[in-house]
Amino acid sequence: MSAATRVTTGADAWPVPVAPGAEMSAVVFSEFGPPEVLHRATIATPQPAPDEVLVQVAAVSVGRLLDLRARAGTHPYARFVLPHVLGAEHAGVVAAVGSGVTSSRVGDRVAVFPSVCCGGCRYCLRGQAEACQSLQLIGTHRPGAYADYVAVPERNVTPVPDGISPVEAAALALSGPVARNQLTQAGFEPGMWVLVQGAASALGSTTATLAAHLGARVIATSRSAEKRSRLEAAGIEFTLDGTSPTFAADVLDVTGGHGIDIAIDDLGEPAMFAATLDALAVAGSVVTSGAFLGGGASVDLLRLYSRCQRVIGVRTGNPESVRASWAEVARGFRPVVDRWFPLDRAAEAHHHVESDTNVGRVALVTQP
Repeated sequence: MSAATRVTTGADAWPVPVAPGAEMSAVVFSEFGPPEVLHRATIATPQPAPDEVLVQVAAVSVGRLLDLRARAGTHPYARFVLPHVLGAEHAGVVAAVGSGVTSSRVGDRVAVFPSVCCGGCRYCLRGQAEACQSLQLIGTHRPGAYADYVAVPERNVTPVPDGISPVEAAALALSGPVARNQLTQAGFEPGMWVLVQGAASALGSTTATLAAHLGARVIATSRSAEKRSRLEAAGIEFTLDGTSPTFAADVLDVTGGHGIDIAIDDLGEPAMFAATLDALAVAGSVVTSGAFLGGGASVDLLRLYSRCQRVIGVRTGNPESVRASWAEVARGFRPVVDRWFPLDRAAEAHHHVESDTNVGRVALVTQP
């Protein structure tokens, strides 16, 4: 059986915690370049600060921006000190705790929300930690989880309920809270029409399936007919080609002329963004948490204010969206997982994501 498959012992197994030594193994890159720059190295094991836990990694997600573009040296806003350990969204077991930790115990199965806020600024104090100007990302500004161990703040870990595999937990660790925050910020209510552009991606598939789980009428887009079929198999009610010249008309046809109440467009491709706005209902909202295909788009302000529409930027999740997304996991929500690879085959996993054939999350696992 191939290691790059969806259901195997390695993907399902949680490790038994092992007391850390002074050094550990990690996959790092010492220069920017293709996936082959990723290599094994022995580095110092991090020591948890008083408010931190040391997580023994079981699974870590492979992200297009946070991993692939960082490794290639094309990340738009981060600067790296090399060698660097990637890996933001991860899950594992607690192997050690800092002196001030009160609720986590060695052996706990946890998922790690990788956005580390200051906790004391005006945004953090009013529940908008995603706007914290001191925010750091594990795997970007801090050492990541392509490693045996990673030290993270205790407030960033969530206990993983029974029945969730490490790969599923890693797939939910960031995408779940971001998707929940996207919907919340847009004023989501069950029964709304929700559009997710580029829904085959890890975040897109999570947002689309979470919206459906919460009771939305969901339209998901992909240029690929095969991906649209796979999204339908994952429970999405309607799928369309977001690049079609008749896209806005197609949406209006599907929705009976109503249009889209909440549109999630993390792509930022100008023509698609314009088509998204053309399909937006009165009082509808467009939410963006990325601009992977662009960065600049035109907005008809006359239409925006006359139809009471909104464009909202959602940087990441926050503590409330973490709690809310895991509450839905307890109610049966699960992520879309494409496949997993052993950590030693990180380069192969990067090539797979770069090939743009995945539907849902791609992960690395530490278990053989």
